[in-house]
Amino acid sequence: MKKQFPVFLAIFLTIGAPLDANPVERACNRSDRSAANARLCSCIGGVARATLSRRDMRQAARFFRDPARAEEMRMSDRSRDEAFWDRYSEFGEAAESQCS
Repeated sequence: MKKQFPVFLAIFLTIGAPLDANPVERACNRSDRSAANARLCSCIGGVARATLSRRDMRQAARFFRDPARAEEMRMSDRSRDEAFWDRYSEFGEAAESQCS
């Protein structure tokens, strides 16, 4: 018996994740930063989708609510945190160049 490919999975692979599923874009839109607007947050969310894993996006989204958490992560000596910070820095550079 042949297994069928789930229809939802086929649609998901064709059109991608729902637009509102991006935690970085949502956090940006909800932030109280004066520069935040829908166009900028959409751009930043797109860069996040292209450069970060879902787990990394959730971690990055937390920085919008708690900027001190970003500093703690940056200063951490844990190898996992250092690896994340490297990926996050690359995301930040890409977002700055593509979304400014």
